[in-house]
Amino acid sequence: MTIEITRDLIVERLGHVTYDRFLFYLMGPYKSFNLNYVLSEEQREAIDVEDLPGPLRRLFQSKEEIDAAQALLRRVQGALRVTPGVNAFLAVDVDVDTDEVDAATQSIEYTRCSNATAFILPFLGHNFGVGEEAGSILEALSETHGDRLIFIHEADVTSAMIRSAQVRWDLRVATYETESELVSKLRLFTGGIMHRERRGDLDSLAGYRR
Repeated sequence: MTIEITRDLIVERLGHVTYDRFLFYLMGPYKSFNLNYVLSEEQREAIDVEDLPGPLRRLFQSKEEIDAAQALLRRVQGALRVTPGVNAFLAVDVDVDTDEVDAATQSIEYTRCSNATAFILPFLGHNFGVGEEAGSILEALSETHGDRLIFIHEADVTSAMIRSAQVRWDLRVATYETESELVSKLRLFTGGIMHRERRGDLDSLAGYRR
């Protein structure tokens, strides 16, 4: 029997925060991109990494940093759960088996249930999959949830998909240069949605106030 993804299910499976019922779905790559895993040993030896520009040099990060993308998402999640205290979560936190609900459908339903959703694209992330899922979500929910979505990418990231999505769906797009700037912009986005729900500009989803 296929599980039904609801706001109550998500809240039930997440830990307690100040605003339990303000759900903030964070999407982003779980793996970092590393050229050390793509190039052959001969190709790596032919490249003097120290002579490369900064952004390219970062593509040769140490293998110990391969999970840096997911670690970034976890730090951002933790920061938002502390201040302003919203129920920020990743898809894996809800723990719905993909045999019950496929990953693309899960992402659409998590977005449908959430007060806010952010697509986070770090420079070193494997971002292609995130872009595909974002396209599915925007296709399904841009008309009803467009004001609750933000696409935020590291300044070095360039993408035709981002540019086309901004035009096609009038998607809110922001950039960041540091992790603290990323967190600050997401907190500002959160506060804006809270304020609009209080004023009645957006539907209040099941009352997130304490």
